[in-house]
Amino acid sequence: MQLNDDVITTTPRPAATVVMLRQAPELEVFMLKRHADSAVLGGAYVFPGGKVDAADAATPPALFDQATRQLHQALGEPELSPEQAAGLYVAVLREAFEECGVLLAQPSSADAGAQVRALIAQGQSFAQALQSVGLQLQTRRVQPWTRWITSIMPSLTNKRFDTRFFVTALEDQHTAVHDNVEATESLWIQPRQALQDYWDGKLYLAPPQIMSLAHLARHTTVHSVLQEAASRPPPAVMSAPHTIDGVRMMAYPGDPLHPLPKRLIPGPLRMYFRNQRFEPEGGLDELLQG
Repeated sequence: MQLNDDVITTTPRPAATVVMLRQAPELEVFMLKRHADSAVLGGAYVFPGGKVDAADAATPPALFDQATRQLHQALGEPELSPEQAAGLYVAVLREAFEECGVLLAQPSSADAGAQVRALIAQGQSFAQALQSVGLQLQTRRVQPWTRWITSIMPSLTNKRFDTRFFVTALEDQHTAVHDNVEATESLWIQPRQALQDYWDGKLYLAPPQIMSLAHLARHTTVHSVLQEAASRPPPAVMSAPHTIDGVRMMAYPGDPLHPLPKRLIPGPLRMYFRNQRFEPEGGLDELLQG
């Protein structure tokens, strides 16, 4: 894991990530292993997601199962236009389809995904392909969960993103698989086990994934996660980097060294870059504790 020391002043690029959940019978989350040659987090395990495309915000309102004003309200970001908010929903649903073959659209059919994929291969956009097949996006199936904004000193990349994390419960008719292009492996795993495997050196995780898994580890059911998501606006989290005794430290809201005094998410308030990875002062127990 290579630590970045550059200060990046560019505006964070909008992105969207989907945290797919299932009860099997314990709470599990779907993760992809990024291709080792990827420019961003190569070899890391991540949730499916990516950058927002220009076409996402131009998606016709008729393709949504609810009004764009409702999507805008759910995100809790009044500075966004309704079209920008809707574009984030399109992006997360598009990434779910592109990266792991999960098409959250209605009416569902066995061959709808194949039809959409074929039309995209012919040059149509995601929205155009949906229109051609007569599908409508199931935006109600995804709920805003958290928002992660890369700090001006990114930890592991030289890029900045403003990423909205959405949660969804994957139903039996949907099978998530990696695309063998951007991702080379995938797995369903309990959040606590993912953190244990990270600690044991079996998984490479970046801080937003570590903290998100620590957050999910406080839940035992998919219903509980969705219930929390519906109960509050998504917290916007940006770490504050510091160097203490020559060690990079990232402070999170609620830590005395962070400009925001109120804790926004559960889990550690500080992560230190030690042993070629980020870890809290209290070790694995601090990640797992309820």
